[in-house]
Amino acid sequence: MNILQEIAERTKERVEVQKKALPLDKLMECVCAVHTTYDFPFEQALRSEEMAFICEIKRASPSKGIIAAEFPYVEIAKDYETAGAAAISVLTEPYYFKGADRYLREIADTVSIPLLRKDFTVDPYMIYEAKLLGASAVLLICAMLDKETLTQYLALAHSLGLSALVEAHTEAEVDMALTTGARVIGVNNRDLKTFAVDVTLSSRLRNTVPPDIIFVSESGIQTAEDLGGLHKNGVDAVLVGETLMRASDKKAALAELRGDTP
Repeated sequence: MNILQEIAERTKERVEVQKKALPLDKLMECVCAVHTTYDFPFEQALRSEEMAFICEIKRASPSKGIIAAEFPYVEIAKDYETAGAAAISVLTEPYYFKGADRYLREIADTVSIPLLRKDFTVDPYMIYEAKLLGASAVLLICAMLDKETLTQYLALAHSLGLSALVEAHTEAEVDMALTTGARVIGVNNRDLKTFAVDVTLSSRLRNTVPPDIIFVSESGIQTAEDLGGLHKNGVDAVLVGETLMRASDKKAALAELRGDTP
């Protein structure tokens, strides 16, 4: 069993516990009470003439362990918003990334830019949860879902006014994302089975995605040079996590990535 399969199994167990605390029908009632619009702010934020930044808030990862010993997540979110992030990705997976649902909820109450619930969606329950927690988008990983399930999850997300970042790592997964109707496709430069990172992967796969589909490059982005190569190849947005989380001054780090420093 690889790490992705391990996380998926642990997530399924977690969802079953949550269903006992708040059954699906009760969760759906709560979601029905939430005001829903269908302007999809996450997608709007990524459709920019400039490279759009999805800045990530995560405390740890399976490959790197604890990334941020100090973790003032609400203050970090404020810094990202002030620094010009288009959106914020919030890890809520608790076992491997040390995330929590409350991080997303509290950040949603604090900032006005769109939020991506970064978790390993293995059950429709999690999509309803994301809506209730204040997310504007959910993550759907092709390597974890078959085509039929991905199609269903996409339709559910869109029906709730949520965007979906559909994550791929291979040309076959990009094709799967396209055929299921993805409007935002993210290419993860990190192989989730081996953790090897190749930032050029996004550039190589960019021409497999039509220009009207939002294309996001994820993982391994560390320098302005990395950004330059991605921008040159028509990447619309980048998701940056570890580089910013390790920086003591996150505003300065984002400015440096964007090339805003003298």
